[in-house]
Amino acid sequence: MSGQEPGISDWAAPDALSDADSGWETRIDTSVPHPARRYDYWLGGKDNFPADRESGDAVAAAFPAVRTAAIENRRFLRRAVTYLAAEAGIRQFLDIGTGIPAASNTHQVAQAIAPDARIVYVDNDPIVLVHARALLTSAPGGATAYIDADLRDPGGILADPELRRTLDLSQPVALMLISILQFIVDSDDPHGIVSQLAGAMPAGSYLAISHPTYDFMSPETIAELDAANARPGVVFRPRSREEFARFFEGLEQVPPGIQSVAEWRAEDEVAPRPSAAETAVYGAVARIP
Repeated sequence: MSGQEPGISDWAAPDALSDADSGWETRIDTSVPHPARRYDYWLGGKDNFPADRESGDAVAAAFPAVRTAAIENRRFLRRAVTYLAAEAGIRQFLDIGTGIPAASNTHQVAQAIAPDARIVYVDNDPIVLVHARALLTSAPGGATAYIDADLRDPGGILADPELRRTLDLSQPVALMLISILQFIVDSDDPHGIVSQLAGAMPAGSYLAISHPTYDFMSPETIAELDAANARPGVVFRPRSREEFARFFEGLEQVPPGIQSVAEWRAEDEVAPRPSAAETAVYGAVARIP
């Protein structure tokens, strides 16, 4: 499989920061790897630096299918948003852990189906903030907004005036946590964070999550990945299927339930599909009753 997701856009490189972004670049430390920039590197993007590429290559040496995993994670995002907008009738999306823009961002997929869809993106990466202008391009009739906030502060996200202006929390919302929870360590209570966010959504809302796992890996590969991720700037906490399932306790999982991101509602994708071991990422969508 190609290491490039078809249609990935060539967004402005970090050295193209404008005067309008003055002050934010001081938050960008290019000497240490950053998860969003490393992910951008695996997807074939341009918004990464030598430290990100070195870290990304170290992970790829231990897990050669990492680029396939990144691509399939993006495809899961596209299919999940398509389901939510086309079949579940959702018109509001809260996408936390947005990352650097790539192909098929949430608002592009949702508004292609429902031009009146409203999307709020949340991230605390200054490079993502630089690209907020691209993320904020909305279809007429819809809306997009960007919040500079941290997933570890769910109360701050929910109380943000921009979120309240853009989304109506009395109406169903799709809460998107795509490949972000692995950066929340256990001491920060990731399950409590998700429970607080999901609990603030009205009945009929949905929760969509993807999350890396070590379930399909040998002890040798796990040791190599732990070593590759044990460097400044990198926080990585994979979780088992059981740990992943806990995020959906009390919710109604949408069929087919917890799957590899390569298999979740992937009937229309090109076959053969990557194996669960090649993606090593779980995905699921659930309705909030």
